[in-house]
Amino acid sequence: MRGPRFPNPDPLSDHVLFIDGEAVIVNKPAGLPVATPRVPALSVELQLAELRFGFERTPSIVHRLDQDTSGCLLLARNPKAHKRFAAAFEAGDVTKRYIAIVDGIPDEDEGVIDLPLGKVSSAREGWRMVVDERGKACVTKWKRLAVEGSRALIEFSPETGRTHQLRVHAASGLGMPITGDPVYGRAGQGLMLHASYLSIKRGDKPNAEATAPWPDRFSALGFTA
Repeated sequence: MRGPRFPNPDPLSDHVLFIDGEAVIVNKPAGLPVATPRVPALSVELQLAELRFGFERTPSIVHRLDQDTSGCLLLARNPKAHKRFAAAFEAGDVTKRYIAIVDGIPDEDEGVIDLPLGKVSSAREGWRMVVDERGKACVTKWKRLAVEGSRALIEFSPETGRTHQLRVHAASGLGMPITGDPVYGRAGQGLMLHASYLSIKRGDKPNAEATAPWPDRFSALGFTA
């Protein structure tokens, strides 16, 4: 079961958090896919031309966020910048912080999850990521920020950038899936995962960085900034 669609969004140009001659960082809404899905639907990719802001070149997508994850998404405004940003992601010269609501309350205040992940698939269930000693190394730092009822607000700081890393590390590392996760937990009111902060190094230039606004869906579950 997929999370909620984003049927009538504001223009993505209204969600810009950072812009200069090389980079644009937008606050991607939850439910909006980054790449255009097979079933025709609005996506970030289909709105890139609206993010030129006077440039002839259309910006390009540097990395990905899951459809139901909201928050900071980096775009490059020219091929040279894209190549440099991609190399920074590969080298780990990027600081990313996420906030998530999980179904449970960790005993500890903070910790590190070090679990390698691999991909499995079947005709019946489709594909998913699982803990696999033969898989790619994945490391995530986490910190408990708040508790509300039977749930906790967690800050995740991934040191690697694997597909579904935080979702699997929450479910299999903490033993507490992210609220609303239809694959690794229980489907519900949407995935409670938000890319809250992004900063990327650019040599002698100041970092391209942004903090995304607090998501309303977190407030609806009792967690405020």
